[in-house]
Amino acid sequence: MVNVYYFKPAGQSGGRGLGEREQQRPPRPTQPAWIPGGRRPLQLRYRPLRAPRVSSPQPHHSPRSPRSPRAAPRSRCASMSSTESSSRTADKSPREQVDRLLVGLRWRRLEEPLGFIKVLQWLFAIFAFGSCGSYSGETGATVRCNNEAKDVSAIIVAFGYPFRLNRVQYEMPLCDDESTSKTMHLMGDFSAPAEFFVTLGIFSFFYTIAALVIYLRFHKLYTENRRFPLVDFCVTVSFTFFWLVAAAAWGKGLTDVKGATRPSSLTAAMSVCHGEEAVCSAGATPSMGLANISVLFGFINFFLWAGNCWFVFKETPWHGQGQDQGQGASPESAAEQGAVEKQ
Repeated sequence: MVNVYYFKPAGQSGGRGLGEREQQRPPRPTQPAWIPGGRRPLQLRYRPLRAPRVSSPQPHHSPRSPRSPRAAPRSRCASMSSTESSSRTADKSPREQVDRLLVGLRWRRLEEPLGFIKVLQWLFAIFAFGSCGSYSGETGATVRCNNEAKDVSAIIVAFGYPFRLNRVQYEMPLCDDESTSKTMHLMGDFSAPAEFFVTLGIFSFFYTIAALVIYLRFHKLYTENRRFPLVDFCVTVSFTFFWLVAAAAWGKGLTDVKGATRPSSLTAAMSVCHGEEAVCSAGATPSMGLANISVLFGFINFFLWAGNCWFVFKETPWHGQGQDQGQGASPESAAEQGAVEKQ
């Protein structure tokens, strides 16, 4: 017996796809098939061959797959929207922080003496070191030689902060034929009081800013913690003393600067003016108005810091202890007085 297997190709059955199982069988022959050269005929049996199931490939579309042409624009739009949102959040974050800081400030503290005087100290510190550090002036003289040419030379000397006058040079004319001029210097070095005055003003400026931030933003911490009022009181007393010393020292130094930069002092220092070879006369007189105002601002700062000592002292625990002791002593004193009256 010979088993014959067969399968029907796709397309013969109407509308059926590839890989479907064929259920109809062909008709079997009625007589056995005879093969020449054989002794007996062969009997054929037909058995249907099951075709393997082959699944047809179906396109799989995913929104995030890079191969699909429709998913690429969506991914690009999503990336663009994410970058725009991140940039917006980055732009808003510093603004929100500034808004939170401004909302947390209590501006009513400036109406109190402790905050109002700090604002005045901040302003007058700027005026003090600004007027002293930005000063510049000029002095001069004229020299007229008695020779045949009768040359007239004008001498102009510029000076300013930090008032190291011994480093300021000018040319003194000579009325002889051997040389034309000689290098001279002004007299005196007044940089120490001027630099101390300006440095103190800068430190006062920064300290008042820090104190105002604590008063306006962290006032609760200032009142609850006892160390802050004590530190503030000690620093205020120190600045009061330093402003008195700085204003007095700079006032004395400015007086010396005025004496060293007068035109009469300039002509007195030139040897050519002492002989009969030349006639010297005073030139431009320096204007000391801005320097005088700086000394005035120094004393104003002293009075502001001295007056603020009392208001800062009221915030310290020392002020509360004094009041408690006074209240505790009053009942005892009243009891003693009552006992004396009874006796």
